[in-house]
Amino acid sequence: MLDPERTFDSDVVVGATGARRAATQGSLEDLGDPLVDTTFVVVDVETTGGSPGTDRLTEVGAVRLRGGVVEGTFATLVNPGRALPPSITVLTGITESMVVRAPRIETVLPSLLEFIGDAVVVGHNVRFDLGFLEAALERSGRPPLRPRSVCTLALARRLLRDEVPNCKLGTLAERLRLPHRPAHRALDDALATADLLHVLLERAGRLGVRGLDDLLSLPGMAGHPQAAKLRLTDRLPRSPGVYLFRDGRGAVLYVGKATNLRARVRSYFSSDDRRKVGALLRETARIDHKSCPSTLEAEVLEARLIRDLLPRYNRHGTNWQRSPYVKLTLGEDFPRLAVVRQVRDDGGHYLGPLRSRSQAQQVVEAVESVVPLRRCRQPVRAGTARPAPCTSAQLGVSTCPCAGGTTPEEYAQHVRTALRGLTSDPAVLVEPLRRRMADLAADHRFEEAALVRERLAGLTRALQRDAVLHASVDCARLVVDLPDGGAAELRHGVLWQVWAPGPTPLGGDRSELAARAVEVRPERLPVPGEPVPLELADELVTAAAWLTRHAGDLRVVDVDGVLASPWPRVEVVRPVPAAGDGARRRPRAA
Repeated sequence: MLDPERTFDSDVVVGATGARRAATQGSLEDLGDPLVDTTFVVVDVETTGGSPGTDRLTEVGAVRLRGGVVEGTFATLVNPGRALPPSITVLTGITESMVVRAPRIETVLPSLLEFIGDAVVVGHNVRFDLGFLEAALERSGRPPLRPRSVCTLALARRLLRDEVPNCKLGTLAERLRLPHRPAHRALDDALATADLLHVLLERAGRLGVRGLDDLLSLPGMAGHPQAAKLRLTDRLPRSPGVYLFRDGRGAVLYVGKATNLRARVRSYFSSDDRRKVGALLRETARIDHKSCPSTLEAEVLEARLIRDLLPRYNRHGTNWQRSPYVKLTLGEDFPRLAVVRQVRDDGGHYLGPLRSRSQAQQVVEAVESVVPLRRCRQPVRAGTARPAPCTSAQLGVSTCPCAGGTTPEEYAQHVRTALRGLTSDPAVLVEPLRRRMADLAADHRFEEAALVRERLAGLTRALQRDAVLHASVDCARLVVDLPDGGAAELRHGVLWQVWAPGPTPLGGDRSELAARAVEVRPERLPVPGEPVPLELADELVTAAAWLTRHAGDLRVVDVDGVLASPWPRVEVVRPVPAAGDGARRRPRAA
């Protein structure tokens, strides 16, 4: 089990009072596309009006930047092929005589596209500039440009809005004392925008922006109420792993997994609009992380941490201690189905653990509607009679021996049918429910058909989950090569150890190489033939689901035990979603 106050040795822990590096430094790949190595081309255009569809370009200016250094400029007037409106001449100073001998945009585009190349396009209200360029490309029969773009107007609104009366380029140039001032001429405005970009990159660096991906997502993040906490993500790598949000006392608030830790955690400040995210970020004072060589380890480690730490902002995986089983009480003379919390050594057959008590109750109702097992809870022994039969026996929906007329041999046949349907032949239970659902729908008894469908959905999900659990447990040892070049060993479905990517010995036997144990191992392994322990169920399902999703990219190296499930596949039935905002009230069971 994990100590809630523990931090991983290889983690970077960022706190509210500052950042500290762990002993293990990130690799250069963790930087993504560093801004210092990114080429930007600042573009500005002058036009005959504001509509890309009907107006035309009169001037294009561009500045190429890399590492804060101007590598080149591009400027040309453009003949729009029409008269210039007087208002445009007054605004820009561009006259008819200036553009009459200028090249048409079809002539300018090849040189401009070569100048831009694969650089990131920057503009002050960049959508306006790109809109005219894309329209010109379309009219000339060229493919669209569609570059990665940065809008200095959007960045300024997020980073400088408290310091300036407005974010017009002229206002910003004056207030920030930029070397170049805009003059409604393309190159002058592009140079001023380039100066502004340098100022904005410096400000963005205070929020932990070091890579291009961070910069592209910053406009939405910087306006977040908790934007100041973006610095907590400064040292997160761009690699798979697990992240932990902690409060000021170090208590874990939330645990999650990611294929790109930095991008996922930073998304909480922009695109993640879940109701509890705002409260989570308000309480967060520190973010820990654990890098994992594969997404398999990340998913399993997430399940283990949630199981051990029970973070209050995690919903899935924190109620495992209350997960129920469906029990067929084989230790009695007349067995019945029951929903139980604990597994006992009493000879009963246990299905589960399941996700909720409501699902377990659906399973019981589904089986009882097919097989007439007794439903009364009082023990009934062979050769004894009760003063009055139970309600279900009086209604004729069960063959409870309390009503008399049922021998142990006859009742045992019902028990065998139920046990067969819960283990080796699910169709024994599933098909009668399908036929009943279809018959009720054909008779326009839709509410009853919906009730049967809910029971069928709960039963099929439970049977599929149980098959996955037992198939995982039955395989004593499984070693697979992972898509990233590493390998993993699972013991009875539990991820046990992993190998880092690297060459394998001749013959591919990784057992000769040093493996690393997966952190937070469980205290015990499941035993084949026995009910799966509560604390291991979510982890086993997580690992099995990952192996199924990536089956086409894996190579089995070694197997000890049964790898394939002997049980037939169960087609899961999905419940019909309720109409409206509220959940439909579930009909009472008959």
